Formats: sequence, C-alpha cells, structure tokens
Amino acid sequence: MPAFPLSPLAVEAGYRVLGFDSIGSTNAAALLAAKRGESSGIWYAALQQTEGRGRRGRAWESPHGNLAASLMIVPDAETASLGSLGFVAGVALNKALGRILPAARLRTGLDGADAAPGQSAKRLALKWPNDVLADGHKLAGILLEAQKRDDGRTATVIGFGVNVVAAPQGLPYPATSLRDLGSPANAETVFEALAESWVEAYTLWDNGIGLPAILALWRENAAGIGAEVAVQRNNDVLRGVFETIDDAGRLIVRDNEGHRTAITAGDVHFGTTATLRQ
Repeated sequence: MPAFPLSPLAVEAGYRVLGFDSIGSTNAAALLAAKRGESSGIWYAALQQTEGRGRRGRAWESPHGNLAASLMIVPDAETASLGSLGFVAGVALNKALGRILPAARLRTGLDGADAAPGQSAKRLALKWPNDVLADGHKLAGILLEAQKRDDGRTATVIGFGVNVVAAPQGLPYPATSLRDLGSPANAETVFEALAESWVEAYTLWDNGIGLPAILALWRENAAGIGAEVAVQRNNDVLRGVFETIDDAGRLIVRDNEGHRTAITAGDVHFGTTATLRQ
C-alpha cells in the first residue's frame, strides 16, 4: 500500500488516513464509514479511482498516480452551514497546491478562465463552486456529499481530486496536471500538504463561526471576478459579469441592465467561452 503521510499538525488534530493503490471511489468508502458510525476525521486516499465521480453524477477520470482523497468529518455545526465546507475545502486545496507549485504569475490580458481582460492573475485560482485552476486550466476538483448517521448527526464527506501525473483528455474545458506544470511532486506529497492545509482552514471555519474569514480568503483567490461569465443552469444560460461571491457563498452575476442574480448552482464559463451561444 502507498504511504500517505500526515503532517504533525494533522496527527495532533486527531486525523487518520487509510491509503490505497486503487479503489472504486474514496467518497463511497468515506460515506460507508460515516454510515457505520466511524469517528470523525478519517481520510481515504488513493493513487487511482476506478469509479470516481464528480458533480451532478459525472464520471471523474483518475489515472494511476493522480490523487483521490476523501475526508469524513462530523462537525459540531448546524446542518444548514455544512454546505460552506466546500469553501473551506477550496481554500485548503488552493493553499496546498500553492506550496507545491512555483508562485509564478500569469501574463496580463488573459483571454481565458481566471482573470478579467487586462487584469493580472495568480497562477492558481479558485473557480466557483469547486475547482482549482492553474494557468487557466482545471487542475483539481472538490465534491461534497452528506450522510445521515444513526445517532442523528450529519457526516460530511469532502472529496478531492488532483491531476498529479496526468489530466483527463477530451473534456469541454482545458485541464492540466502538476507534471504538465513542471512539478515533480507525487500524490503522497500533495496529500500531506492538503491534510496540513485542511487543518488550518477547518480551524479557521470553526463550525461556521469563521465563515466570513473563509469567504474573504476564497474571494482573494477567486477566478474571474470582474470578467464576463456564462452560467449553465439546467436548460438555460445566464450571461453577465461575475461581480462577487456573497456572504452565503452564492455567485453574483450582473447583467447588462445592472440587474443582479444570485446563483446557487451551475456550470461556470469565463472569458471567450462566456460569449458562446449554447
């Protein structure tokens, strides 16, 4: 079995990890642990998933050597606040990947996914609601799922998928991997950084009390604020300018007439793709 290390900070915080060379789905394993009543704070990490899934039931391709990791926790928080853990996960993953990738900056005038025209952008950026971009290409994704337990509490499973050695092909959006970006890091190294950053972000969240601080960090690293955006919502497309993320974590889009719409779910496209008719 591969050795997925936990940093001293993560060990001290009480986290454990089970590592796998290959697994069907780390999220499925974590959900089963929650249903069995396992205690909070267990990671399932693998070098390969054979039945991985993303948002809206989509398949998540994970060739061997990439990182699939899912964390099962049982927060002492109101059920309504558990959805905000997606922002905690984004902040943690972005920080972890920032520790691994060089802190280079993109050129200005980016005609793509993570900056408004003429605006300089960080190499890594968070794309609402659950992706991490590198140089405008998808590098990682996050999936939240919930499991009601027999004790009446709700467990949350946070799944992370990081393209370490290879990016999926044939996608409707550009994707990249750490190897493509020139990083020699392996999945175990990425996991150790992620587990450490998670403790830091989760501590800041503080069962929902610290959500404003988490959202502030998320906005600081957000892709496309001020840029044209198109949001695919079931059978319609909303176009406008990505104005901000509000205090509830909703995407705020301003149309040409100045009307603002709060989006709770949808597929987001920035830059030139935002102007395409679908």
